[in-house]
Amino acid sequence: MLRSKLFAMTMLGVSAFSLISCGSPDSGARNTQSGEKSGDKGVLNLYIWTDYMAPDTIASFEKQTGIKVRVSYFDTNESLEARMLTGNSGFDVVLPTAPFFQRQIRSGAYLPLDKTKLPNLVNLDPAIMARVALNDPGNAHGVVYAWGTYGIGYNEKMLADALPNAPINSWRLIFDPAYAAKLAKCGINFLDAPAGVVRLVLKYLGKNPNAATPQDLADVETVLTKIRPYVRTIDSSIDIQAMANGDICVALGYNGSFVQARNRAKEAKNGMNIGYVIPDEGSLLWFDMLAIPRDAPNAANAHLFINYLMAPQVIANISNFIGFANANSAASPLLEASIVADPIVYPPRDQQQRLFVQAEDSPEQSRAITRLWQKFKTAQ
Repeated sequence: MLRSKLFAMTMLGVSAFSLISCGSPDSGARNTQSGEKSGDKGVLNLYIWTDYMAPDTIASFEKQTGIKVRVSYFDTNESLEARMLTGNSGFDVVLPTAPFFQRQIRSGAYLPLDKTKLPNLVNLDPAIMARVALNDPGNAHGVVYAWGTYGIGYNEKMLADALPNAPINSWRLIFDPAYAAKLAKCGINFLDAPAGVVRLVLKYLGKNPNAATPQDLADVETVLTKIRPYVRTIDSSIDIQAMANGDICVALGYNGSFVQARNRAKEAKNGMNIGYVIPDEGSLLWFDMLAIPRDAPNAANAHLFINYLMAPQVIANISNFIGFANANSAASPLLEASIVADPIVYPPRDQQQRLFVQAEDSPEQSRAITRLWQKFKTAQ
């Protein structure tokens, strides 16, 4: 079984969160189920990121409740948002990222939570929930499932062979074509996360990542255009296994992905040593939320499932597996000891101070970023 590292929320506490607010990864949707029956009281329809629960999470819920969980997967926030804003998604529980969640709440996409059906909310860290309230006023519509950072994952040996004296602690490693060109042969992967990656390029350029002007976005496009020939893949679903196997040497991704890649490589005993760094220029913090679509066919089951996930042992098992932090203070004593000391999932204080959050984009900004990203992906 894959085992992952995650940092203990109890150690982070209020002081660390005074430095940072809520941010997020980007997600999109791939529905793996078809012809599902709506309104079945014995069913829960879940829409979630891949590799995002422990192996026994769903099976244990099914055994406890008799409710059958039907799982579909997504890998970008844009696709999830399209499903939520269109309506009639057929899902009961989804996991939007905080800035996207804020916009979707305003559009009426989610049911307010019935907190009388969520007694395990008492376990949540009030400091974290206060920060997320910036996106979800009063924590009325969502519960934090996991949170973490964006950064650079790398295969230590492959990177050293391809680029001795590489600037590992800087975004230059992947955003400067002089370096990216030397890594092309061993493989670079980018998240398919437009809003997040664009902000990281803005940060690299010394610009305000949450207040981009048209000229700023033009400068981002220039950076991405210059490095595009050297980026092998732009895919949010492959980096864990590709990094673990040595198929790529460098990736822009989420911290937990590289925790999982590191541990898969260790279990395979294939000699792949995986590292992760938050560049000195700074990086994004993100939060993923549990939420119930307004037209959920099985809202009662959705509340049962969310409350189940907030049980300390359940969420601790998930965190131990996926390598991402949770917001459950009561789960902290149940985390693996090695998680507490893992800097990938528990950034040192100096790194915490370099984290920033993703604000909600205006419709105009969203359209501009989408156009820019499509050009990047298609190498136009």
